[in-house]
Amino acid sequence: MLSRGLRVEGAVEFGTEQVGDRRGVTVSTYREDVFTAAVGHPLFPVAQAATTRSRKGVVRGIHYQPPTAKYVYCVRGKSLDIVVDTRVGSPTFGRWDSVMLDDRHFRALYLPAGVGHLSIALAGETTLTRLTSTPYDDDTAAALSPLDAGLDLPIPRGLTLVLAERDQSAPTLAQALAAGLLPDYASCRADDLTSS
Repeated sequence: MLSRGLRVEGAVEFGTEQVGDRRGVTVSTYREDVFTAAVGHPLFPVAQAATTRSRKGVVRGIHYQPPTAKYVYCVRGKSLDIVVDTRVGSPTFGRWDSVMLDDRHFRALYLPAGVGHLSIALAGETTLTRLTSTPYDDDTAAALSPLDAGLDLPIPRGLTLVLAERDQSAPTLAQALAAGLLPDYASCRADDLTSS
């Protein structure tokens, strides 16, 4: 299992180990020793596991929940996943990076607390599993516009996008910053360390 740091401070992409024979394939989607070496601490105690199934073109995000770290992988289909640094005061604030998650390579993605996450389903039926350090909470969950021209995200051209109303009406990063809606980097770092 290999890891690669992303352009967003603290976010890491993980390759997976696969063992296959005539029966199929077994995939190791998480290894604590590799994760700890890459991130500097073990994976958080899992407070919630959730699975989303999306048809091609479904866009989920940019979503963030300040106290919550995430570990995401694709069990079926293909998804372009984008991480956006929404943490005010972060050395990589406003920066983004992308990872292709699919059921061929079974890569995984770690997002530290407060980092935004966007997924775009690129296959007919795409299923993502997400482990989080805190349960989902409507009161602290927030969204940014995935179509924010200021971020210039690599949204595939020619793809018919399907967005929830929440994501269609979400503010841009600049609007959220001006309104004081974004999480503080130091607080998010403290959340990462106390949840591990």
